[in-house]
Amino acid sequence: MNISIASFAFHGLLQEGKMDVFGYLESVKYRYHLNKADIWNGMLLNTEEDYLKKVREAMDEKGLTLANLCVDGAHLWEEDPGKRELNYQNALKNLRAAEILGAETVRIDMGGHDIDMSEEQFEYTVDRYKEYASRAKEGGYKVGPENHWGTSRVPSNIKKVYDAVNDPAFGILLHFDNWDVDKENGDRLCAPYAFHTHMAAWTIPQCDEKIDILFDSGYEGCLGVEHHSGANEYIEVEWQLANVRRALKHRSPVLSL
Repeated sequence: MNISIASFAFHGLLQEGKMDVFGYLESVKYRYHLNKADIWNGMLLNTEEDYLKKVREAMDEKGLTLANLCVDGAHLWEEDPGKRELNYQNALKNLRAAEILGAETVRIDMGGHDIDMSEEQFEYTVDRYKEYASRAKEGGYKVGPENHWGTSRVPSNIKKVYDAVNDPAFGILLHFDNWDVDKENGDRLCAPYAFHTHMAAWTIPQCDEKIDILFDSGYEGCLGVEHHSGANEYIEVEWQLANVRRALKHRSPVLSL
């Protein structure tokens, strides 16, 4: 199982002007010795093709492939139709960005600020994800939400949408322990739908358990390390990464990490 580090883990350095996407790629390859990038779109300056090609070139020259493009600002559901349309247009730009960057998976949030879905929200969400999954299938990648905020933090909502979209190019970014309902069972219930993962610092004490869940579900994607504090990020990420590597070795001693 490959490991990746979400570029959001360095959002503090980004805000201080001490890191950009190119510095992130250098760190992934030469500081942490990984072969997978994991880019949050907040670290990209824009979605212009010339710029994205430079990012892709930087990955290629380091032998990095993109496990996930994590997209903010393109979530599906808003009550205001105008906001929905703006997010839809942003989603299309980011899907094109993912294709230029060679992303294996793309996270576009479900949206919705409540844990319950109206019928209108459900139908809109399913239709949009069907559209995105059809495009992803043609492009050889997968797309779907993260259990990130709002409606998506309910396992039964994830299952309902997953079953309705019913496309092999659709799945979820599983953010461990990030549930508002059925928190004790959410990870295990939704692991079969996962195409990518985020393991935050607060999950590290349960790292072995979470990795067992992934193996038990037949998971084939990356194990993504994500840090959130915005402080001491190089060291904090190194600590999280070491714990993930250790847990993977416990589970599969023959793995090369």
